[in-house]
Amino acid sequence: MNLNSLLEQAKIAASMASEEILKVYNSSDFEIETKDDQSPLTRADQAAHEVIAAVLERTSIPILSEEGAQISFSQRKSWETFWLIDPLDGTKEFIKRNGEFTVNIALIHHRQPILGVVQTPVTADLYSAIKESGAQKNGKKIQAASFDLNQSGLKVVASRSHLNTETQVFLDALIKPKILSKGSSLKFLMVAEGEAHLYPRFAPTMEWDTAAAQIVLEEAGGKVIIQNSQTPINYNKKNLLNPYFLAQGIEKNSHK
Repeated sequence: MNLNSLLEQAKIAASMASEEILKVYNSSDFEIETKDDQSPLTRADQAAHEVIAAVLERTSIPILSEEGAQISFSQRKSWETFWLIDPLDGTKEFIKRNGEFTVNIALIHHRQPILGVVQTPVTADLYSAIKESGAQKNGKKIQAASFDLNQSGLKVVASRSHLNTETQVFLDALIKPKILSKGSSLKFLMVAEGEAHLYPRFAPTMEWDTAAAQIVLEEAGGKVIIQNSQTPINYNKKNLLNPYFLAQGIEKNSHK
């Protein structure tokens, strides 16, 4: 596998998807529908999926997309390598027109992300990473901030719509944390850029929500671990629902 070549294909796909998303975003009609899980779906989600799939199909690597055809575990369980895509992450933010939505494209190999691209259509920022090659934003290297869990004023990014009891308990254990809000996979990217130290996500996410931003954060020096463990998230599970997790920057000391 030529990861550099595949990264360029993913970047092209993300850029083209962003263009399609902005066409809808700047129009007067999103054509909002409701999926079976009650989450919203717009014309932009499907348009982004179609253009990404058209680009990545040329690589002859299987594709698993939130908006693609349902693929049974019996079919995908033998996949050693595959593309994992969220064509429009943050549909609720898209509908609110606050700009906090992303295009997420990851390459999964042996159940872990090894390549990721995250593009923010409104600002045209492009985040990318290849395993063991560092993380970049618009071609410039980024690095997560270091922190100690005992320090005061840690910056914690939390979802506007998912601040539940478990998350509050986590926050209460910190010393005067500063809470930041952001939509979609941008929460991971804030940690990757050093704008935040921690992102506890003790609420449901799907595999396509996290994979691309996870590899960006990991290559920026941070990590994404299952709640109350040091275990990373695995991908291509039978159930594509993620366990609760903590995304973090570079921890100076471990406090077990």
